[in-house]
Amino acid sequence: MKTIQSLIEINEHQDRVLNIVKAKYGLKNKSEAVEFITKTYEESFLEPELRPEFVEKLEKIRKGKYIKFSSIEELRKATS
Repeated sequence: MKTIQSLIEINEHQDRVLNIVKAKYGLKNKSEAVEFITKTYEESFLEPELRPEFVEKLEKIRKGKYIKFSSIEELRKATS
């Protein structure tokens, strides 16, 4: 995965929260704390279709082979 450097401005309270997360989870630095927080947010709050893993999974499905059925009965005949 490509690493991107960003300069961000945070207030004193946000800095304290980062330090608490860093200490609580034994992280080496604030960058790891930010990474942990963003990953936790992604897993907890983002819709599955917005997650990169979901998009990759969809692409694999789209590239697959399919059989088209015009009705449920046709499908049942093919699977029985």
